[in-house]
Amino acid sequence: MSRTINRIELLGRVGTDPELRQTKQGTAVCRLRLATDRRNGSGDTQTDWHNLVVWGKTAEAVAEYVHKGDRIYASGRLGYDDWEDQDGQRRQTTEIHANEVVFLDSRNGNGRRNDNGGAQPF
Repeated sequence: MSRTINRIELLGRVGTDPELRQTKQGTAVCRLRLATDRRNGSGDTQTDWHNLVVWGKTAEAVAEYVHKGDRIYASGRLGYDDWEDQDGQRRQTTEIHANEVVFLDSRNGNGRRNDNGGAQPF
């Protein structure tokens, strides 16, 4: 059997406050959007938006400590989900299933961000 790799690494800014939910089995799942910038052929900056999904204790930590505008590093795998909506239309979504999230911005006691580079991995 040949080896395959499905690994994604992103470093960007959180575009939405994380949304924490529980599965029917009680597992925490957190969803958020992450923005990364890139230069196009003419040198202009374009923003790509990524849908992140985080599970378990990491999801709980992300929901508690990460806020819109924070810089994070996330690594995991690329995942796809296909389904049929209520109108019978086929739908597909692409998500990053992150198993590691590093908080690159820290916050002081009054909720303000300190950009001191202190990384907090979960």
